[in-house]
Amino acid sequence: MLKDEDRIFTNVYGWFDAGLAGARKRGDWSNTKELLSKSPEDIVEAVKASGLRGRGGAGFPTGLKWSFMPKEVKDKPHYLVVNADESEPGTCKDRDILRHEPHKLVEGCLIGGYAMRAKAAYIYVRGEFYNEAMALQKAVDEAYDAGLIGKNACGTGYDFDVYVHRGAGAYICGEETALIESLEGKKGQPRLKPPFPAGVGLYGCPTTVNNVESVAVVPTILRRGAEWFAGLGRPKNSGTKLFCISGHVNNPCNVEEELGIPLRELIDKHAGGVIGGWDNLLAVIPGGSSVPVLPKTICDDVLMDFDSLREVRSGLGTAAVIVMNKSTDIVKAIARLSYFYKHESCGQCTPCREGAGWMWRVMERMVRGEADIDEIDVLEEVTRQIEGHTICALGDAAAWPVQGLIRHFRPEMERRINARKAGKPVMPTAQAAE
Repeated sequence: MLKDEDRIFTNVYGWFDAGLAGARKRGDWSNTKELLSKSPEDIVEAVKASGLRGRGGAGFPTGLKWSFMPKEVKDKPHYLVVNADESEPGTCKDRDILRHEPHKLVEGCLIGGYAMRAKAAYIYVRGEFYNEAMALQKAVDEAYDAGLIGKNACGTGYDFDVYVHRGAGAYICGEETALIESLEGKKGQPRLKPPFPAGVGLYGCPTTVNNVESVAVVPTILRRGAEWFAGLGRPKNSGTKLFCISGHVNNPCNVEEELGIPLRELIDKHAGGVIGGWDNLLAVIPGGSSVPVLPKTICDDVLMDFDSLREVRSGLGTAAVIVMNKSTDIVKAIARLSYFYKHESCGQCTPCREGAGWMWRVMERMVRGEADIDEIDVLEEVTRQIEGHTICALGDAAAWPVQGLIRHFRPEMERRINARKAGKPVMPTAQAAE
């Protein structure tokens, strides 16, 4: 269990002042000028050595991503873009950073921008996050007024601007290239890669897109040392992580913990346990709605990090833990997610545009048992035709929940079909009782 002195986000619950004075008391902006006296290469190497992996879902090494940026500024400026378009169902960590720890993000933008020789950072905030955008803008204004960003930031001679940009509430704009398109004033649709943003990004300039949490932890890593961060968690899965725990738990919460904590310990110690006790657990979606669901048998022992969850054919994603006890209609829950992905598909790629809607319609029939047994295999086959065949990962995100359902809960799908044919109740016993 993470010690209090190792926590990075000490005001994630908003108990203290979120403004500049409160942030400075917690150690933010304390020796930023000294940190910026290092070379950009040294900062990138420190982030590499810390083992920090992207906190937005993919888990790509952050320092390595930064190193892809050109080593010198030529005729085009460099940009840092921060992805605060937190729209994955079940995920609510970045929202609390924007509300209660905005100065960590602003300072992280300055240091990350310096490391990538950027002239400005654009923070793209989810359209629904009105109060969060206002809190962030207030922090940016305070930082400008104190001379921490802007011309001669922190007295270093480095000029760096931070802009807060509010989106219009599209899930697809959480994909980095769709976010860039939206920032440019165009329809939020993913771009083909290559070229990658580090070569041709915002306004055709070298750009790096990072998640809020990935950027916000960098100043603390540099202050305490890469070895400190690398010493937390597990090999190749180092550091702390904000987990969002929701669903059938007694105390839904956001909590910072070490990567690699057992899922059961995470739920029992921080979320007050599963409603009805651990034996009443049916399944958990461990990393936001796009990763495959895991049944209780796997949840008993699984560790919460990128590699452990990949080994059980799921993923850490955004670390949004959605807990479902035995009162859940699991088929209906996954059908609801299928509707979400159908609704949020940008429609650019045929497999996703056509396939997401088709999957949802079939899933709705599966909920009612209005299908044949062999249609389960057809549904699984269609998910394989969508997965990996689209420009961005939304196709994968639409396919994986259905794949997880079929992999672990096929008997329940078959029971409904057989029950309907036999004229028996289709819904699970718990729902039938209600």
